[in-house]
Amino acid sequence: MRVAIIGGRGLIGMALARELRSNGHEALLLSRRVAARSNVDGFPVGIWDGRSGESLAAILDEMDALVNLSGESIGKSPWTQKRKQIIVDSRLQPARAITEAWSKMKSPPRVLLQSSAMGIYGSTDQPVDESSKLGNGFLAEVCKKWEASTEAAAQYGTRRVITRSGVVLDRNQGILPQMMLPFRLFVGGPMGTGRQWLSWIHITDEARAMRRLLEDEGMSGIYNLTCPHPVTNAEFGREVGRYLHRPYWFRMPAFALKLVLGEMGSLVLEGQIVLPTRLTGAGFEFLYPDIGSALSELLSSKHQNS
Repeated sequence: MRVAIIGGRGLIGMALARELRSNGHEALLLSRRVAARSNVDGFPVGIWDGRSGESLAAILDEMDALVNLSGESIGKSPWTQKRKQIIVDSRLQPARAITEAWSKMKSPPRVLLQSSAMGIYGSTDQPVDESSKLGNGFLAEVCKKWEASTEAAAQYGTRRVITRSGVVLDRNQGILPQMMLPFRLFVGGPMGTGRQWLSWIHITDEARAMRRLLEDEGMSGIYNLTCPHPVTNAEFGREVGRYLHRPYWFRMPAFALKLVLGEMGSLVLEGQIVLPTRLTGAGFEFLYPDIGSALSELLSSKHQNS
């Protein structure tokens, strides 16, 4: 299978590309950067501006699948009105081009994997899965638009899969290195009450699940990419402290987080119990189903310098 990945140079894109390669598939990373290298980690890089449907159609002409991971990080900086618009536009502009590209190809890719996020369910302390009602708020509305943005591709006979990812854990990028810093400074502790839920997934399982969804022609529609056993913020923090041999005692009050992060503070102060019902129902087996096994692999001594 030949797979093009929009946003392929990011954390999830690179992990997916490596997973595909190790299982006999080919991956093409699409980048907006004009000065991008011709290859990254042995993967070819295609230059695409993120706007032109015609140029995207030319790239996808001989591809079997497209994975759309486009979108600015929601956790990079506070959510000013300008930042919010960037978050929305970075998702919808490439999607409009994808729809245009599909209309220009005689034989478009057989499968389109459209990324989304568990933020679509809103903040809740009740378990939710793919059949649950959608939530409200900025992130939920962004995800609703994101998911709907490429639905026109299904009109051309393309199998469309939507992945609602949880918090992806990786040793070098994402939330885990950020949460490890206070522990390294001996000021690790709960954020807010510590009772808010965290639905997470190990980066390896994220990539494995995506590969399965691309390969299996019987899988379509919405799939939550989260582990079967979410944890509270306090449980997660205690496990991190245990593996780093650091104390867990310094509470970061909610008002302080809101003062620093503004509306973006909801990312750490509000929780969700998001279950991968459809994925497990299809027989997918997680390599890291619980936080202990995940952190044991991610924070093992062979990966840490201190």
